[in-house]
Amino acid sequence: MKIIETFDLTKEFNGLKAVDKVNFSVEKGEIYGFLGPNGAGKTTTINMLTTLLLPTSGTAKVNGYDILEDPTEVRRSIGIVPQEIVLENDLTARENLEFHAELYRVPKKEARERILELVCLVGLEKRIDDKVATYSGGMKRRLEVVKAFIHNPAIIFMDEPTQGLDPQTRRVLWDHIKFLNREKNVTIFLTTHYMEEADYLCDRVGIIDYGKILAADTPENLKDKTGKGDLIDIGVDDVEVFLEEFKDYSPEVLKNGTVRLRVLRGEKLLPKILEISQKRGLTISSISLREPTLEDVFIQYTGREIREERGAGISAAFIKKMVKG
Repeated sequence: MKIIETFDLTKEFNGLKAVDKVNFSVEKGEIYGFLGPNGAGKTTTINMLTTLLLPTSGTAKVNGYDILEDPTEVRRSIGIVPQEIVLENDLTARENLEFHAELYRVPKKEARERILELVCLVGLEKRIDDKVATYSGGMKRRLEVVKAFIHNPAIIFMDEPTQGLDPQTRRVLWDHIKFLNREKNVTIFLTTHYMEEADYLCDRVGIIDYGKILAADTPENLKDKTGKGDLIDIGVDDVEVFLEEFKDYSPEVLKNGTVRLRVLRGEKLLPKILEISQKRGLTISSISLREPTLEDVFIQYTGREIREERGAGISAAFIKKMVKG
């Protein structure tokens, strides 16, 4: 069942198409990752899906509601984990969550039960009555995730949910997100600039650039499309000679001058590379063998590495507007 669908969704700013006839769908219960460099159109797309922006043309359905015809129902159907922390530091975690539940008109008894259940699921039950000011960054992120689940939304939008966290804390939060997704059967739509995050969390990902969807599939299928097999990257002093010797392997020269070969069973080709290089008097400065990653897919489609976005996410002001509407 499709819980998000877009229909030629378009947004123009002063004649510039930030989002250009975008069409994609998200299935109920899946974790869908939205990837793109700065200015690609992903934040604009999310802002239209969450009713913050009106499209110039086209439309979308979120949980069966049209974003133009039923914006209030759309807002009732969604929860948001923003880039920035939107918590009251002078209140306890419990008080923050109770206040959020009240904004969404969750009955008090139901809210108390739901809060206890959710904080236990993310391991915050022992600190629930501590002020948020005493929380670490990772604990605040977990509390933001819990807050988004309080009113039982059908869909949760997560905008760079682990931005600024250290790798260990980030991995812990990933596991909590996956667990909550399974336990609550909630659809999660997230943006991230961490390729390993998208690979670990997402059932499917969409890559957007210059306002257009370039690819959408499971991470594994997208990695297969880069060319099945392993990637061998070789730093060599005479690239032209190396390319001639290995032309049968369709070599590719990367921006840094490294030569890349895509082959099945790359470990079997390594001895040949060393043998031929020695015969031709080539000096190899580096050589690596690995499987394709989602970052390889991203670079193949966009031609550039993903960069961290700042200040373009879902704002605190919008969250206040959403719960009122």
